[in-house]
Amino acid sequence: MTGGCPATSTEEVSYPVEVEYAYDQVPADLFEARPGRGGLDRWAPLLPPLAAPGLGEGGTPLVELEPGVFVKDESRNPTWSHKDRLNRCTVSAALGCGAPGVVVASSGNHGASAAAFAARAGLRCVVLTGTALPPAVDAFLHAYGAVVLPVPVEARWPLTRRIADHFGLHPVSNLTPQAHTGHAFGAEGYKTVAYELHAELGVPAAVFAPTGYGELLFGIHKGFAELRRLGVTDRVPRLIACGPATGGPLTAALRQGLPATWVEVGPTEAYGINCPVGGYRGVVAVRESGGRSVLVTDEQARAAQAELGRAGLWAELSAAVGLAGLRAPPREEFDGPVVCVSTSAGFKDQGAGRGPREAPVAEWEAARAGLLAAGLRE
Repeated sequence: MTGGCPATSTEEVSYPVEVEYAYDQVPADLFEARPGRGGLDRWAPLLPPLAAPGLGEGGTPLVELEPGVFVKDESRNPTWSHKDRLNRCTVSAALGCGAPGVVVASSGNHGASAAAFAARAGLRCVVLTGTALPPAVDAFLHAYGAVVLPVPVEARWPLTRRIADHFGLHPVSNLTPQAHTGHAFGAEGYKTVAYELHAELGVPAAVFAPTGYGELLFGIHKGFAELRRLGVTDRVPRLIACGPATGGPLTAALRQGLPATWVEVGPTEAYGINCPVGGYRGVVAVRESGGRSVLVTDEQARAAQAELGRAGLWAELSAAVGLAGLRAPPREEFDGPVVCVSTSAGFKDQGAGRGPREAPVAEWEAARAGLLAAGLRE
């Protein structure tokens, strides 16, 4: 489940195993609107056993940014990121196999989410983070009682495997250095994004998703592919992988015709998706959907982040990369609505809360002058 395909896996590279279901036994009314369970529990017949108690994950809003352009705001999840969908499933796997806890290598969102769901399930959680973890995320992790170990990036995956083996913890993140392994149950949680989009919008023409390892991308694609397999729809949207221009392992794999590859990464403020390795499942999603990949600069991501802010959505810079991918030239015309997934909240950015503060204002004239300078009209 956690080590990839047993026939092809090595210490360096492994391909994730796939979860299959008895599709002929899926309730015929599963995709009909009805009262009752919400969030991930609504889709239980198409998910692994949800042994871990939930926190209200899923059911996030779809916000229309402009005619034909929608934002799926995943910051409304319990720990303010899309990772909650994944970790409801992976922590359920830990409970199912009787592990005393979980171990995860994460730059922030994944670790915080795993820690929350582990705490909810009564399990321990060890998080291997980078050495430049934002203070807000560090406090976030400790709030759930996680054991936090800052380690260099290159040491995270070997240590994750070693800790899992030695302490009997269930690994819920990557284990191999040359390709992203991916927990077998993880992308299953992401499928529910597709189910929710279909319930509100039908099948969009394209979905733009911030992409590091490609698990979110694959989960959305698999969800729509299941809808097609079940006869609910006859098509799937194009999946557009959006990553930082400082790396882009999925883009490199597509260009080179490889299932997955490793790249050198440069500095970027979109640290949450600045991955040196990609995953085979992300490549599958792009190829099977007729999609593509796009790389964006930090400047483009900041412009998209500001645009989301003007619409009332505070997104982490990594989360804004989906919209940045849509806005990046050359602009493409789509025959139908498009969705940009915004994966996380802005407070998780490395520079959040560190900007200059305005001087205190006590007098009317100073307050008036400041408001006029900000563009307000008398």
